[in-house]
Amino acid sequence: MSTKEKGLEEVMFEESVSLNNEIVLYNDEVNTFDHVIDTLVRVCDHMPEQAEQCSLIVHYNGKCTVKTGEYKDLKPQCSQLLEAGLSAEIV
Repeated sequence: MSTKEKGLEEVMFEESVSLNNEIVLYNDEVNTFDHVIDTLVRVCDHMPEQAEQCSLIVHYNGKCTVKTGEYKDLKPQCSQLLEAGLSAEIV
């Protein structure tokens, strides 16, 4: 494999990895459905129906992916979720 091909392969790998990050929201016994829904609408730009569905998935399954994208875009959103008292991480 030439150096050029290897470099292109590395760039393609980095691009595919960077777009596959997710914010996962976890269930807790503290926050109300309304708080979770309002926070997802405000922070993640969810429509109210989408935020409600995510809150139900979190409640019944223990977790739910609420946003996907590049790490640099997700980091401030995840921080805002944590500041609002929700349990979330980027995976």
